[in-house]
Amino acid sequence: MQDQLSEYIANHISPEPDLLAETYLHTQIHHLYPRMCSGHIQGRILKMLTAMIRPKKVLELGTFTGYSALCIAEGMPEDAHLHTVEIDDEMEDELLTRFARSAAADRIHLHIGDALEVVPTLENEAPFDMVFIDANKRHYPEYFEMTVKMVRPGGFIIADNTLWDGKVAEAEPATDPQTRGIMKFNDIVARDPRVETAMIPLRDGLTILRVLP
Repeated sequence: MQDQLSEYIANHISPEPDLLAETYLHTQIHHLYPRMCSGHIQGRILKMLTAMIRPKKVLELGTFTGYSALCIAEGMPEDAHLHTVEIDDEMEDELLTRFARSAAADRIHLHIGDALEVVPTLENEAPFDMVFIDANKRHYPEYFEMTVKMVRPGGFIIADNTLWDGKVAEAEPATDPQTRGIMKFNDIVARDPRVETAMIPLRDGLTILRVLP
């Protein structure tokens, strides 16, 4: 039933631009763990959220093949900039080539390295209006603590994979570091007075945080 609903949704939302459709197909064929690619449904939501927030500065942790970055860039105002961080240096050439084909090519800034090391070097770009977290699940709590201080009051942090295949709600205690990292993140943001929290049960879970004044 879930596959049928996904197909129905995909047929009743705005279509993927050609560059995104090509990126998704290339990811499925040529990359390990292609499920990490946001895809059509989540991509249109990311684009819509970005268009609603109208950020001038966006930070993304975890670029992978660039699908989500392209969606965010598509929704940004014409004077906005996106800084996206990818740990895999072997992805650099592919990403730069792909981003060069975007209408926002000169406003997408790729940073190669560990987000925990790269993001502090971007403090001069702060405050950000929007942050998208989709990197190493083990470090979600650290990513939150690091970025919440760099987001303007009223700005947004969006975190992907926060339901993690439903493992976060299983009765047995989690033993793998990815699930434990996400569960800790979910617990932290639900109680942190600096943010208000909503969660969308879309795909693998999408949490939206608004940084309070």
